[in-house]
Parts: sequence; structure tokens; C-alpha cells
Amino acid sequence: MTELGTASRLGAALVAEGAISPEQLEQLLAEQRTSGRMLGELLIERGMIDSPRMLRFLAQQLGVPFCQLRHGLVDFSLLSLVGEDEARRLAAIPMFKVHDTLTVAMAEPQSLPKIDRLHQLTGCRIRPVLAPRENILEYVKKFASGNTDVDSFLASLSESEVEVVEKESVDEGPATNLDRMVEGSPIINLVNVALLTAIKDKASDIHVEPDKQGTRVRYRIDGVLRDLMKPPPGLHAAIVSRIKVIGRMDIAEKRLPQEGRVRIVAEGREIDLRVSSMPTLLGEKIVLRILDKANLRIRLEDLGFRRQTLETFQRMLHQPYGLVLVTGPTGSGKTTTLYSALDLIRSPEKNIVTVEDPVEYQLDLINQIQVHEAIGMTFARALRSILRQDPDIIMVGEIRDEETARVAVQAALTGHLVLATLHTNDAPGAVARLLDMGIEPYLLASAMNGVIAQRLARKVCPHCAAKYIPAPSVLEDAGLLDRPGRPFRKGAGCKECHNSGCRGRAGVYAVMEVTSEVRRMIHRAAPTHEIRELLHHKGVLTLREEGVLLALDGQTCLEEVLAVTHSEDTSMPPEGQKAGSGEAATVGGGSA
Repeated sequence: MTELGTASRLGAALVAEGAISPEQLEQLLAEQRTSGRMLGELLIERGMIDSPRMLRFLAQQLGVPFCQLRHGLVDFSLLSLVGEDEARRLAAIPMFKVHDTLTVAMAEPQSLPKIDRLHQLTGCRIRPVLAPRENILEYVKKFASGNTDVDSFLASLSESEVEVVEKESVDEGPATNLDRMVEGSPIINLVNVALLTAIKDKASDIHVEPDKQGTRVRYRIDGVLRDLMKPPPGLHAAIVSRIKVIGRMDIAEKRLPQEGRVRIVAEGREIDLRVSSMPTLLGEKIVLRILDKANLRIRLEDLGFRRQTLETFQRMLHQPYGLVLVTGPTGSGKTTTLYSALDLIRSPEKNIVTVEDPVEYQLDLINQIQVHEAIGMTFARALRSILRQDPDIIMVGEIRDEETARVAVQAALTGHLVLATLHTNDAPGAVARLLDMGIEPYLLASAMNGVIAQRLARKVCPHCAAKYIPAPSVLEDAGLLDRPGRPFRKGAGCKECHNSGCRGRAGVYAVMEVTSEVRRMIHRAAPTHEIRELLHHKGVLTLREEGVLLALDGQTCLEEVLAVTHSEDTSMPPEGQKAGSGEAATVGGGSA
């Protein structure tokens, strides 16, 4: 305490709580006036109150939160904003940052000069939190020395501490706030560290895998798995149990796969997690899929379509009825493309219904249905029910079987615009896939408006981008042998991109619009290669050719384009095919 008035208020609160008597308070205040020491120090020194209780009383009087620092509550990278010397002098350590607000643990959160100094050093709005001085200085020393390894932190804990798995009530509310989990076992903090780090780094998934040496935790950034942490042996069962508890799953069932979901609050926003468990020989593997709306680009213009392909796609979407398919492998962004399409065409005048497995993001003005096969709510059954609800537009998360395909085609033929995803290698392949499912050619020819094939290619990191000359074999695969010596862009690797040279991903899209000629070929069940030849003759670019244009534009590198696409033909597009910027580009190497 630094002010007598604050000390008096604190003393009065302690008297009201019965912690000390009025006579004891008078004696302590008199001693404080002569010695200049803090009231709290005198109380603790005389054993009248313990330190945690004293600090909670003080936080109450100051109107600030109180916390005991634990591993996982402090982002060690933020210490550089203040510096070790200033952190020691101010007895303050940054905990986490949300937008322009920095939450700081302080021994004296009532000190305006110290708050002003922190604001001057960081340029952020300061949100003070009271913490014990010794606790703050311990973490300043730990982080300044680089001792932030989770393994060494947990290895120092006793066995009884790490076995605790705290259960949560299902009635606590729709969201679990990670920032408020200041108490609990180290396992809880370890899981929180993994979640917060993955969310901060914009990861899409977290993999918790059993290993002969213990547990391996990895996360997927821009489609590539990277090591996140490796906890010491003996913690795998506790980590899995903690994740299953927050995912509302059965922690006693270890022999069968399970699925769960949880909504958390992290970085100041709500984030959905999909949890999946799978038994393996060494133990259960857990995968958490992170659905962060902050990473969702909902406008079609933001997805990376070239102008020509975007105009074609929009033309398909503005048809009054018909079937529009989006194809590609798992994780290629098909659902995001469909959400963006719905965002373009949704309005209060239209009844839009989706059937998904799972519902990834909730959208306004759209009725979304979750598939639940365990109770018989399949795609086909949901579709039939939707057709009785007078829909204008229907989105099907995935066409998996003949029954779903048949209902979708019938809906498209009866005046509904149907959007759906399908697993095929390229756009023309979608026709053969539906025919193989048993759809009659004449029905498919009448129903289909168009198909989009897509992939996600990693973009060049802007912080370490450099020019390079691709190898001749790479130019040959890309159909660019006529451009030897032309420089391309590639990331050299830096801290910002985890030394990968890539940061973020761009969509690669090939659009097949069903014109009258294509419709006639579908009607006679023409082979896929004949449809490809017709599209090539009409100047429609394949996936690989679209990707090469991205590389020529400097957004990605040629090796990345070749990695996410593959060539089934060696056709060359017509001379003068326009790239996105209007420049002529002759690109070879068809894609599937």
C-alpha cells in the first residue's frame, strides 16, 4: 500500500470481515504512519492474515482481478515489450494481449505512474491484474532466462499434482473462458497452452498422439503439421481425459471412437472446437478441429478467384434452379466456398436450408441442420424433410451415396438451387462420379449448372520472400519450358512463418460451366477425357494451369502448385488465354 487512505479502506474491510479487531487496526495504522511501511506487509509479518487472503482483500478494494500466476497464463513472448529490467523495477509482467489491450500482472496495480510507464513502453491500453510480487519476479526470471519449456515445467511437479483432472458441470454455460482458468491442475494449464498457442498461430487442427516415449502434440498450420510440444512420459491418459471432459465425451470409454464439441473463449472471442478420439495400439489419439470465425473469409471476392472464374461461378449461382457442385479432397476449403456462395445469394426473401456434418459455422438468415446418423438423421432423410419446408436454396454438406445424390438431383430438377460438395479429383470427374452412383445421364444433364474444383496452395511468406530460378524439371512439369531463367518468388524461411517460407493459403479454382455442348456430352454419358478435351478447346483452364498463374503472379511458388495438383494430360491452352491481370499467358500441364 502506498496511500494512507487506501490503507484505511483496506483496514475497514478487514475489520468488517472479522479478520482483525478495530483496536488492532488503530495500532497498525499508527505504526504505518511512523514507519512508512505498507499495511499489508505489517499484517502478514505479524501473522494476522496470510498472503493470498491479504491480496484478495486488496484486489477487492482496488477493483481489479487477482490471480496466482501459473504456466499457461502468461505469454512469455510479450516480456520483450517491457524488457527484463523494467519488468523487475515495475514488478509487472504482461500476461496476454487482446487487440490493443495488454493485461499485466502487477504487484501495485493502483500505481498510476507505473501504469503510465507500461503504456509508454508497449503502446497498449493497460488492464492491471493483482499478483504476488514474488510470483511476478519468479516468472520474470524464468522467462528472461528462456526457461519456458513445458516439459521441464511439468517434470518438476509431483505425481499427485499432474494426475488431477478437473470435471466441469454441463450447466456452467455455453462457453468455457480460458482466460478465467487460473486455478486447476497443471494438465488443465498444459491443454490451455496448446489451445491458446494453436489459436494464436491460426492452426486448423491439434493432434494429441500417443508415442512410445510419451505424448506428441502437433498442430496443422497452412495444411502442414508441426510439432507444438512434447510433454513428459506418463501424462497421456490425463491429457486425453481432460480433453474428453471439456468435449462432453465418455472418459471411461477407451475402446471405441467418440466425437464431441466445446465452445471456448480465447483471445477475447468465442471459438468452436470439434473433438474426435480414436483408439490406437499405444493409446487414444485425439484430434481437435479449431473453427475460428476470425479466420473465415466469407466474401467470394476474398477467396482468391480470378476475375473470369469468379464471374462464371456467380453466373452459375444466379440461376433460378439447378445443381452446383464443389469438388476437392478433404481440407481443400469446399465448405468455405459454399458458405461464401450462400453469403452472396442469401436474403430475407429466400428460404435457405443447409444439411451438414458437422455444422461448422453458424450463418444469419440460414437454417442449418446437423446430420445425426446414430438416430437416423442422414443426408437423404434430412433432404426429403427440407423439400417439405418450401425451400428456395438447399446446401448439402456432402453427397456420399446414391440416395443423397438422387434426392439432390430431383430437388434441382423441381425448381430448387442445390449447392453440394463431392469428392472428385477435378471438375469433369464429378460427372463420372454421379453417373457411377446410378444417376441417369438425362437427369444429370438437365440438373447440373456447373462444377468447381479447388485446392489450397501455401502462399509465399511476405517477410522472407526472395527471387529464385526453378529447376528445369519443375518448369517442364509446369509447362513453362519456354520461360527458362524467369525468376519466381519463394520464401527463404523466417520466424514469422516457422521457417517454412510460407504463410497463409490461397485458393486455386477451376470452374466448369455446363454449357449446351457440355450438357449434350453428359446426356450421352461421354467419358471424362472427352469432356476435358472440350473444355480445353473452349479455353477453360485446369487446376494446374490456374495454379501456375498464381505462381507467375508471385503469390505462391511452382513447387507448391505441383504438390497440390497433378497432371492427367499435357494439353496446352489456347494462345492468348488471359490471366487475371489481363496479360497473355500460355500455361501447360492439365490438372486433376
